[in-house]
Amino acid sequence: MKKLLLLLIASSLVVPLASSAQRKTKPRTRTTAPLYNSNTREATLKNQLSNALRMAQGGQYEAAANNLFTLSRRSELAAERPQIKYILGTMLMELKLNQTAAFQFVDVIRTKHPKYSKLAIEKLSIVADTLGDDTILNYAISRVDLNDFPSNLRDMINYRLGEIRLRNREFRQAAELFGKVSFGSSYYFQALYNKGLAELEENQPSLAIGTFNKMLDARRKAPVTDTNKVAAQMGLARALYQKQDWEASIEAYAQVPRDTLMWHDAVFEQSWAMLRAARFRSALSNFQTLHSAYYEDFYMPESLLLRAIVYLYICKYDEMEKVLSLFEKTYGPVRSKIGDFLKSTNEASAFYAEIEKAHYMKTTDKSSNLRLPYIVLRNVLDQGDVKRSMHYLEKLNQERARVESNPAFRASPLGQYALKILANRGKNTKFAVGDMVKAHLLNMRVELRDLYEQAGFIRYEMITGRKESIKKKISGKDIEQIDENIDRQFYIQNGYEYYPFQGEYWLDEVGNYHYLGKQSCE
Repeated sequence: MKKLLLLLIASSLVVPLASSAQRKTKPRTRTTAPLYNSNTREATLKNQLSNALRMAQGGQYEAAANNLFTLSRRSELAAERPQIKYILGTMLMELKLNQTAAFQFVDVIRTKHPKYSKLAIEKLSIVADTLGDDTILNYAISRVDLNDFPSNLRDMINYRLGEIRLRNREFRQAAELFGKVSFGSSYYFQALYNKGLAELEENQPSLAIGTFNKMLDARRKAPVTDTNKVAAQMGLARALYQKQDWEASIEAYAQVPRDTLMWHDAVFEQSWAMLRAARFRSALSNFQTLHSAYYEDFYMPESLLLRAIVYLYICKYDEMEKVLSLFEKTYGPVRSKIGDFLKSTNEASAFYAEIEKAHYMKTTDKSSNLRLPYIVLRNVLDQGDVKRSMHYLEKLNQERARVESNPAFRASPLGQYALKILANRGKNTKFAVGDMVKAHLLNMRVELRDLYEQAGFIRYEMITGRKESIKKKISGKDIEQIDENIDRQFYIQNGYEYYPFQGEYWLDEVGNYHYLGKQSCE
């Protein structure tokens, strides 16, 4: 790309000279003094432009960018403006000021210049991809035929278009676009994973299983905790669950490594598969992990109700009572605080301020004064749209820091212009994040209302079951609560001491809990 840029700049240096030569062919006419001054000023500007282009060619990007920015505002150089702004944009890309560069390319595209508009679209798609800014990317893509993009950019374009289709729930089109991303592209594995997701949304689990297995085969030699490998394993487990192959799904979930971010979700979803496969004791062993103190910051009301349902199947009514009480004790206040917060404000800035404090807590492990429970905000932070926008904000902050770290550049007109752009983009993005947070809170309030209704039904079943249990007890048909006659010494090998995990929970203990009781039903 740098070689192409140098060639472009080199060719640009010819432009002022060629224009001057053309003027020499015109017949001389007498001019008044003001016109003579105007020609002199134009010649001076042409020289300044030539000098700026030479700076760009020589790698003096900051000096070149400052000069080009000044020249881009001169009315005398209106004809050269697309060229000036395009090269200014490439200089800003070299300085890693991608958001500021994007504005230059958008200006060039609007001029519809036969040469520089097309070049600017290509560059704009690159900076939009770097920033993760869908708005800019959509603008670039909407201005050109996709077949006109250079071959080296088509994988990126197909991948980003697939993402947009996926968000718009156009799953078949999304899968087709992701399928066009070629092997060897940096987008290949993410495209393959998203293709599997789109196939699952299209209710085609068999196709998705093939896609995730293909991804696993391609990453077979990667480390155990490789992100793409783990994502493919998780996708495979979900596809098998959707296909109602419970045992295969349980086995696939078990292959998700413990020391990865997806493991907690894998354990929870595996518990659903175990319930469907009637493996109640195994499911209850998972709940020992899911509801340990290690995960006290996680929002998982559904997990508590699932645990209560498993206890219902094995007639453990006392345990059911404890779990339902824990659900109400934990999520009753959560539900109230979400409702109160939604009633107290409608301002996007207030929702953003709350999520920003939670983001600070999550990234620094320091406390902050929150109006909403941390488990709620942590869950919202993990949602895809919020996570993506927070990442974009981080990119803007990094760009602003680059400008502010250079006092001379910061004081220049271009530096001030860049800071203004970054401030506006940051402000608008924060409002957009605030709206996203509000939407997620509204969904959580609806979800909690539905879960509370389910908790009511489960409690009704518990009361009914308990009544039947008392009847059996009165009639002398009580059942043993644990397998008392089984020798459990085999759990401890020779040379090891038994550590009972009394009141402490460490990561290496999580996942080792086992449920020892048995069902109390006849």
